Amino acid sequence: MPIFTLVSAVIAVVALSAYANHKLVHLPDSIGITVVALLLSVGAVGLGPFVPQVAAWGGEVARGVNFPALVFHGLLGLLLFAGSLHVDVLALRRARWVVLLLATVGVLISTALVGGAFYGLARLLALPLTLRESLLFGALISPTDPIAALGLLSKAQVPSSLLTKITGEALFNDGTGVVLFVVLLGLTGTQAPNVGHVAALFARQVFGGLAFGALAGFAGVALLRTVDSPAVEILVTLALATAGYDAALALGVSAPMATVVMGLAVGGDGRAFVIAAATRERLLQFWQLTDDLLNLLLFGLVGLELTALAGTVRTYLLPAALALPLVLAARFVSVGLPTLLLRPFQKFEPHFVKLMTWAGLRGALSVALALSLPAGPARNLIVTATYLIAIFSILVQATTVEPLARRWNREGA
Repeated sequence: MPIFTLVSAVIAVVALSAYANHKLVHLPDSIGITVVALLLSVGAVGLGPFVPQVAAWGGEVARGVNFPALVFHGLLGLLLFAGSLHVDVLALRRARWVVLLLATVGVLISTALVGGAFYGLARLLALPLTLRESLLFGALISPTDPIAALGLLSKAQVPSSLLTKITGEALFNDGTGVVLFVVLLGLTGTQAPNVGHVAALFARQVFGGLAFGALAGFAGVALLRTVDSPAVEILVTLALATAGYDAALALGVSAPMATVVMGLAVGGDGRAFVIAAATRERLLQFWQLTDDLLNLLLFGLVGLELTALAGTVRTYLLPAALALPLVLAARFVSVGLPTLLLRPFQKFEPHFVKLMTWAGLRGALSVALALSLPAGPARNLIVTATYLIAIFSILVQATTVEPLARRWNREGA
């Protein structure tokens, strides 16, 4: 299929999903589009025996998209930059210890718990899975996408301090999870990973990404200080989100971490003190529109990709279904332990752990990481488990988090 035909087909499916959600489903755009895209794709599969051309076209569109490459070398940098650009940096500084622990220690705890439990489950069911592969699953499923739930939580009128914590964790735990995944994927052999070696690689990726992001971000702010042109300033920020992301990859440091710091630098120091008010408004409007459009496209693609994976579900349905409660329990513990450590020094909102657990959606990033694994039985098992957890996240957690937040908010009032 020609690339232009493929792109136009994907945009058409996403646009149709967006329209159907707006008129019929009324969920937040990112969640509703994924749900509608899933239903359309499942409908296409159901029509297969009767109208083979429809199912074949849908499958060709899904297979024609290199989803991991699109996420990691296209959308992720732009989305992270746009998300961090709109963060209230002063509020984030007040919640920095909560965000830091949840996005680092929390992800490490979740990875270890999910990886160990999934490995034990695989051994019990005599499935071909090593400890390293189990930890890879833990690393890719631990990053959450609570940004997708922000609209719902805003409607539920949860405290703004909680929204800041959710946004901060969403931005930084993506980077931590990707770093862990890349480090574990780079290890060879079937023996247990060397903890010291993993820690050294992890530190280089994380701290290198933070340092490079700060350097590039403040260099961008210095450039913005010397001009007063919306077009030029938009181009400078685009260069940070794209060329800066690729430069971090080339240096072997965490590109997601670097991009988040670049966005915070521009959104905090740059937006408040460097960019003129009129220019600032146009810049923020551009990035808000970019963020909205890319999220719509990304979640529509998730719907197509998840359906394209449906053929692997039957073989590994039982272990994939059993992985779901393991992941939810690990999320609860990985939020609860850092919260317990900080509770003497930090005030937390009522039902904080429960809400953070249920609002921790899994979606595009986890699916992309699973699809990037080398071919083999372990990949099929991990992809199936990721697929089912993402479906549960989208269809159950995302659609119930608002009423639960309202109820817990009333109880804590």
